[in-house]
Amino acid sequence: MKLRTIENLDLRGKFVLLRDDFNVQIVDGNITDSFRIEQSMPTINALKSSGARIAICAHLGRPKGTRNMDFSLAPVAEYMKIPLISDCLDKTFMANMKDGDVVLLENVRFYPGEESNDPDFAKKLSDGFDIFVNDAFAVSHRAHASTVGVAEILPSYAGKLLASEIEHLSAVMENPKRPLLSIVAGSKVSTKIGVLKALARLSDKLIIGGALGTTFNYAMGGKVGNSLYEADQKDTALEILEYAKKNNCEVLLPLDKGVAKEFTPTATRTNKDFTEIEDDDVIIDAGEMTTKRDTDAIKEAATVIWNGTVGMAEWQPTWSYGSFAIARTIAEQTRAGKLESIVGGGDTVAALTACGVKDDITYVSTGGGAFLEFIEGRTLPGIAILEDK
Repeated sequence: MKLRTIENLDLRGKFVLLRDDFNVQIVDGNITDSFRIEQSMPTINALKSSGARIAICAHLGRPKGTRNMDFSLAPVAEYMKIPLISDCLDKTFMANMKDGDVVLLENVRFYPGEESNDPDFAKKLSDGFDIFVNDAFAVSHRAHASTVGVAEILPSYAGKLLASEIEHLSAVMENPKRPLLSIVAGSKVSTKIGVLKALARLSDKLIIGGALGTTFNYAMGGKVGNSLYEADQKDTALEILEYAKKNNCEVLLPLDKGVAKEFTPTATRTNKDFTEIEDDDVIIDAGEMTTKRDTDAIKEAATVIWNGTVGMAEWQPTWSYGSFAIARTIAEQTRAGKLESIVGGGDTVAALTACGVKDDITYVSTGGGAFLEFIEGRTLPGIAILEDK
């Protein structure tokens, strides 16, 4: 896949509408994870150095097309030390911009026309700009006005982050070093059928964990207690296992689980295999045998793709055991030069950060849904429109 990029563009004095993904976690007005902002800085700095006049377009949360100030990007503007334009359709600021200036437009999702990709809204958003640059991989699976609509109006290009995402993910999908191990966890089989099948075709081994793994254990006749799982996905789980077998992919399901009698961070943990789980047990984490088996599999791999924590990793330290062991083992093997590692998904990246190993991973994607859809082989509309055909 070849994209049009910002390299070698003459941007001095040009007004650039830059789509970034600043959908970051904010607690009490403070940004608690700046990863996506920091990953966007190489493109912003490159545009500044080239003399462009930059207005960043972004969203935060799901205000559902209304001006809900709980979702204001003001904390992001403050963090970045740049002006916030209170309305993303306001153009008056442009008259005072100089080469290299940067402003942040208020949440584009304050307008219903953003998510519906309304042509009139896209036209208003793009008015006055010379060039559109998309650097928001994490929302490029959405055909919204700020990812597709404006790209149909303005000359459009991929930023450095988006181009890097596509380059790294394409490389691992097209020609991975083997053996390739994929680790997929999360809550619902129903949302990951496509990616599970795609990884079963691609991988030598596939670990299925978390509540996802619980559903597969249920399908195989295991006890699941009072836990999160999808009973109606039993046939789907069995179908995926058969599909993996036909594609010579070995599937590793949970052997045991960390369980409690209540679903709380402070609940007392007990490790049980699936024959011991009682009706009132709640599965919250991967068990010790499962974690040992999974980390051994990582040590045998040459490439690892990981999406989804295998337990409530944010409930440290009791329920982060399985996820943190995976994170640390991937990091150790990558540091030692024995592994190429690709990790994506908000909770998964948060686990890397909590372990202090994010910088040891070969490539950490900013995408969650986009990461999975790209791996699945779907067309991402915000990417497709940037292809240099």
